[in-house]
Amino acid sequence: MQEDVKLMSDIGLEAYRFSISWSRLLPNGRGAVNPKGLEYYNNLIDELVNHGIQPHVTLYHLDLPQILEDEYGSWLSPKIVEDFTAYADVCFREFGDRVTHWTTLNEPNILAISSYDTHIFPPEQCAKANCVPGNTSVEPYIAMRYSLLAHASAAALYREKYQVSTSSLPSYVETSPIFLPMCIPSDWNLESAMTSECCNAGPEERVVDPVVFGDYPKIMKKNAGSRIPSFTKEESKLVKGSADFIGLNHYFTIYIKDNSNNPATGVPDYNADMAIELSATKDPAAATSIWFTEFVPFLILNKLLKMTILSGSGGPQDETLNDTARIDYLTAYIGSTLDGLRNGANVKGYFLWSFMDGFEFLSGYQMKYGIVHVNFNNKELKRQFKSSALWYSNFINKIEGILKMNKRNESSGRMRKIWHFSN
Repeated sequence: MQEDVKLMSDIGLEAYRFSISWSRLLPNGRGAVNPKGLEYYNNLIDELVNHGIQPHVTLYHLDLPQILEDEYGSWLSPKIVEDFTAYADVCFREFGDRVTHWTTLNEPNILAISSYDTHIFPPEQCAKANCVPGNTSVEPYIAMRYSLLAHASAAALYREKYQVSTSSLPSYVETSPIFLPMCIPSDWNLESAMTSECCNAGPEERVVDPVVFGDYPKIMKKNAGSRIPSFTKEESKLVKGSADFIGLNHYFTIYIKDNSNNPATGVPDYNADMAIELSATKDPAAATSIWFTEFVPFLILNKLLKMTILSGSGGPQDETLNDTARIDYLTAYIGSTLDGLRNGANVKGYFLWSFMDGFEFLSGYQMKYGIVHVNFNNKELKRQFKSSALWYSNFINKIEGILKMNKRNESSGRMRKIWHFSN
């Protein structure tokens, strides 16, 4: 642990995002705290703080205590709301004196669809023959409902019991991937985007709209009808405004367009209810890609107004030490994120995925996304900087210098410069 945090400090990281394992801290899902788990997280947080690195903590990242699944079906039961809130209470109480930036759930939209429709994540339930028997017509919506209520309940607890200043951020909802309406032209503006009907069909809005407006998108309720369990007035009030900022995991972009005139056949499910066509590019024949330049201003200005975005991105997997492809990716991605900033996006932070090679849920240790290489064939799991780590460190140091210069200019009455990134 000490070695890894020292590497973070050597690179120049100002913040580090990690998740706490519910099962590790509370093996029975509730009740007695595991002292070894508590000691580990206290040591990690202390080490980060001692190196001047701000801890950003995620409470849930697909590691549910098995006993809660066996006892009542986890995210399909209202009991999960109470148990998650109690778990969050333990974390806030034990770590809140050093942690002020909290994430409740990582990608609740993915939790709903991948656990109860596409059967990628546990409990792998769906209506198909090759998975645990389930009801894909309703279970994804039930799971989404209780995950949103669990998030909102934990956020309310934090604000009432633990929040000490406006700099403390209780929680946010995170979505991935990014879906952008195909109807938006390359020279789109805010006015045209807000008046376009096809801009209201994005799948990420299923979990974003409730925390902003207190209810699901109209198009979602229209397509799924009574299969969506509605929020009560009290629940809507609890969920609305329960996120101080929205976090985005952006791995890739999918363009969408309305397909409601061609309803899907077969068993209605979460995917079919979207009634959209998917495309990797605006023009399927063109090998184009998209960054935050288009999406961030659209989402912020059209849906979330002034709500802060905390952006994170993936990148090419590369285990070689001279990982030039990742450097090219980061150069383009961060540059486009800064373009979004200039266009009005309220981006307050950027997390790189990932700090070092690690365990990927669907591919184990085969995919190497880190800027720090880990030798998994070595008992000591030796760490070594990749070229991208050196590039990233140099970039951070340059930005720090520019920001300090801007502050000096502001204090001296000079015109504030907009910091930027170039090759």
